[in-house]
Amino acid sequence: MGYKILSKRELCPNQYELKVDAPFVVRNAKAGQFIILRVEENGERIPLTIADVNKETNELTIVYMAVGETTKKLAQLNEGDEILDLVGPLGQPTHIKNYGTVVCIAGGYGAAPCYLIAKAFKDAGNKVYMITGARNKDLIFWQDKMAKASTKLFITTDDGSLGEKGFGTQVLQRLMNEEKIDYVIAVGPMPMMRAVAELTRGTGIYTEASMNPIMVDGTGMCGACRITVGGKVKFACVDGPDFNAHEIDFDEVINRTSVYKDIERKRDADCNLLNMAK
Repeated sequence: MGYKILSKRELCPNQYELKVDAPFVVRNAKAGQFIILRVEENGERIPLTIADVNKETNELTIVYMAVGETTKKLAQLNEGDEILDLVGPLGQPTHIKNYGTVVCIAGGYGAAPCYLIAKAFKDAGNKVYMITGARNKDLIFWQDKMAKASTKLFITTDDGSLGEKGFGTQVLQRLMNEEKIDYVIAVGPMPMMRAVAELTRGTGIYTEASMNPIMVDGTGMCGACRITVGGKVKFACVDGPDFNAHEIDFDEVINRTSVYKDIERKRDADCNLLNMAK
């Protein structure tokens, strides 16, 4: 028996929200953890961060962008359909406690997992600033949810079509200049998380980044998600996904990820040629 899709909606172009009936996952899920799913038999297994849970209705919310083969197949499913396999929660939860003043900074797809993280920090008694950014207004979603989950929400867009023009790091810098920040967590593209780490380095602000490198099995067996943190090899799927951002070797992660992307592009090109030849 698969996992029934309770609802589906397109949040913004090519980005979807699914609510799935997954009582066993919801029962134990915490902010920062993820699941791995498989859409069909012989399909690949992909990790997706847990965006929200409803323990009363057993609803698991996941948000994804349909960019690869599997996420495109996932986007073809509708309410009432079933996902073949879904396992979780996996990974270590975000280190939630009362730090004082917390900044959650999200870029692009990182906004979805940042919602649950911000909510958990607020529930723990923190003053929570939420910064969410994207290229333009069409890619910003969950504004109402984000505002409720935080003390104050800041929105940035590259083109200035919504909120403040520019990047989330400029808002973070301003907050750092105006008051004492105790903890920062960044979720999103690697370059953004590295920029946040460099901005807070040497300031005494404990900073974490939610790492999302390539994952395969999600149990630490395959080694695909290995990263170097503080000179030691860690596995994002079992040791993370959150790590001290000042100790992460971002150059290594970005270089390894680019290799995988080159392989994926070649595979997609080969598949397109085969389809054209049919």
